[in-house]
Amino acid sequence: MQANLSFYFVMPKLNLSRLNQHHFLQPDQHSHTLEQKLSPRFERPQVRLTPSPYITEKTLAKRWNKLDSLTDKTVLLDEQTQAHAELYNKNIEHFIGTVKVPVGVAGPLRVNGLYANDDFLIPLATTEAALVASYNRGAQLITAAGGASAMLINEGVTRTPVFSFDSLANAGQFVAWVVTQYDHFKRIAESTTSHGKLHDINVNIEASQVYLVFEYHTGDASGQNMVTIATNEVYHYILEHSPITPTEAFLDGNLSGDKKPNANTLRHVRGKKVTAEVHLSKELVEKYLHTTPEKMVRFGQVTTTGAALSGGIGVNAHYANALAALYIACGQDAACVAESAVGITRMVLNEQGGLHASVTLPNLMVGTVGGGTGLPTQKACLDIMGLHGSGNAKSLAEVAACLCLAGELSIVGAFCADHFSRAHQKLAR
Repeated sequence: MQANLSFYFVMPKLNLSRLNQHHFLQPDQHSHTLEQKLSPRFERPQVRLTPSPYITEKTLAKRWNKLDSLTDKTVLLDEQTQAHAELYNKNIEHFIGTVKVPVGVAGPLRVNGLYANDDFLIPLATTEAALVASYNRGAQLITAAGGASAMLINEGVTRTPVFSFDSLANAGQFVAWVVTQYDHFKRIAESTTSHGKLHDINVNIEASQVYLVFEYHTGDASGQNMVTIATNEVYHYILEHSPITPTEAFLDGNLSGDKKPNANTLRHVRGKKVTAEVHLSKELVEKYLHTTPEKMVRFGQVTTTGAALSGGIGVNAHYANALAALYIACGQDAACVAESAVGITRMVLNEQGGLHASVTLPNLMVGTVGGGTGLPTQKACLDIMGLHGSGNAKSLAEVAACLCLAGELSIVGAFCADHFSRAHQKLAR
């Protein structure tokens, strides 16, 4: 006789007593009704910003006239910040001061790359205890193994305007015209920048919507603003000269992956695509990580399944930790961590019984000129690595990939040796 097994998926019960406690159902005598609390209010705000978003002595003084009663002015607007205030004019609006994030240094990390070939001390800005210590341990392990090999494979930054039509036939005729215009589009785009080069245009048709994927090389700049300005010129040229008039159009159709994790870059590139690897002997793994290559490989297998179950894009332990700390320290666009932290970590046994570990990051948005890279403290952090200014962006990308590799080794080792929680208890409490 076969057993009759039934599986039930039950919705969680609504906890009415807890809802009452939080005034969702029964407002108490001292509160307004729920409807009054949630209704729009149209009275004039008591505190308003200065109309000008720029940094001048006058606007700064006006802002602090409103903030003085709320906090200690000298914490955010210390003497050094005030002296450098005008340097921030192209980086922020409605400026009131600076936030100081602790900066640590990890290394030396030996990088044997196509562009980065040195021992690097790497500044990391974070408030998370144990993070710099972890990357420092991974860096020292890699250096003891002779360094990590790194290779920049590809680069390109995209912007993706979209054009909608009232029929597939009109969309097709538009595409037939667009593919004859590449050289002209290239001249228009490159007239807006002395560094950016339009590298390619891909066409993606979705019914009667046409997405044009403009891909640029951006030199030593991260390049988001550069490609936006260049594409905007071409976009308006298209609207004025296309023989088929779109029913509507937008400068970006959200196909670029800008500041969003996306699977497209795993097979292509956005920013800079870098892979890095290291071979570790069994002895080095045991000495620095207190575990074995076999256990680390097994951990990678199990957690790859976990990543698939969670719907993750790529497979890695914590690229975001390295990239957020590096980006903040070195004047990169920190929001790009959302896309840059996509990638794949692999760990396998090599022929000698040691560990072959590698990372591939296809979406590193880094630059060594422009953006926040010229601000005083951010430039100082790039100077520590010798990577500020023209000619260094490709090196920075290779260093970033090797830093991520160091972090993967350290955190996987900590889990395998059952040291992960202990390290946080020791350093964070």
